[in-house]
Amino acid sequence: MADTSALQPGNWRPLRLATLVGLRWLAIVGQTVGVLFVQFGLSFPLPLTECLMLIGLSVLLNLWVIFRLGEGYRTTATVATVHLSFDLCQLAALLALTGGLQNPFSLLLLAPVSVSATTLPQRSTVILATLAIALASLLSVYHMDLPWDPDSRIVFDRVYVIGIWVSILCGTIFIAAYTNRVAHEARQLADALAATELALSRHEQLSALDGLAAAAAHELGTPLSTIALAAREIRDEVPEGPVREDIELIMSQAARCREILGKLRSLRDTPGDPFAAVPVSALLAEVVKPLEGGGKVISVRTGAGNGSEPVIRRNAGLLYGLGNLIDNAAQFAQRAVLVEASWDKQALTVTITDDGPGFPTDLITRLGEPYLTTRPRNADDGEPGGLGLGIFISKTLLERTGAKLSFENEAADGHAQVRLIWPRAAIEQV
Repeated sequence: MADTSALQPGNWRPLRLATLVGLRWLAIVGQTVGVLFVQFGLSFPLPLTECLMLIGLSVLLNLWVIFRLGEGYRTTATVATVHLSFDLCQLAALLALTGGLQNPFSLLLLAPVSVSATTLPQRSTVILATLAIALASLLSVYHMDLPWDPDSRIVFDRVYVIGIWVSILCGTIFIAAYTNRVAHEARQLADALAATELALSRHEQLSALDGLAAAAAHELGTPLSTIALAAREIRDEVPEGPVREDIELIMSQAARCREILGKLRSLRDTPGDPFAAVPVSALLAEVVKPLEGGGKVISVRTGAGNGSEPVIRRNAGLLYGLGNLIDNAAQFAQRAVLVEASWDKQALTVTITDDGPGFPTDLITRLGEPYLTTRPRNADDGEPGGLGLGIFISKTLLERTGAKLSFENEAADGHAQVRLIWPRAAIEQV
């Protein structure tokens, strides 16, 4: 299987510094326009110098990171969290000078939390959400008056301010919990699908190489036969001596080449056709054969069915998915794995049953999700734990062929069983 270590959950894919810098430039432009419009457009007095100084801090930070690191620099999660924390504090300070939570732009306190929830690990989002709630709480108490017409006085009821604080609190918690979870699952699914595509690509490459070997053997067979025939005719006309010995050497080497090509042909049951159609019993035997010899008995049983035996076209995803499930059963089995196939005129059913401890009852309903594994990452026996992608990859590939998968324990004491059902109209067209 292709290497998927870089796709493990927790291996966060960092942001480019240009993204954070671009967001900060956008905030700088918006803050500058807002402050100048209030001061000169609306003629509402505000601490303009202090506000511009705070905006200037963001400008200096942007210029420093651009010249120091370059916009193409990839930040770590910690560095990105620090940048977003600065933006949050800078915005809170600006709000403190312009009315606190009474300022309608106080809603922007949610922006850094949103960026973190969709791009950073959960720990970073929790830190920023906590900081946003703390700053909002301070702003509800400590702030200067909201810039307003000097000739009229505006007073906000305390309950209204508390309502704004509660709304920001709820928004922060919602974004930190729900949005982060949804984004995490989306990234997880994308990574797992990428791993699936890598695994399938590798299997297809092996199948293609197998077919090329058989095709090469077929094409080279004719010239080798011609060489052998010509050498035999020449040998019959040449008297005993060194030349005859050389001709016999050529003939023996040609025969050896034919033997080698025969082995290449035997790599496939149908030379030159990597997607040949075979009965389901032959397909299962082909899938099981490479898995034998691991100390577990893998048996294939085809039950009597109504109608003719389904004839299936070989498919890289089908072979890989079935092989993965059978191999997984063999790893957890105590002594034996049974693969059964039955069919009728409407459907083909394949069940894979092992005599192992069975699926954990609390995980059966979640089997098939990416990165779900019962194996430890660092087992004491020295065997590495998996990524939890095996069943997910198999399920994804087999569902593409029209299969429906179900997972259960055959008995109360275990015996994991995977059942696959294909409509015959779908599987016989794969």
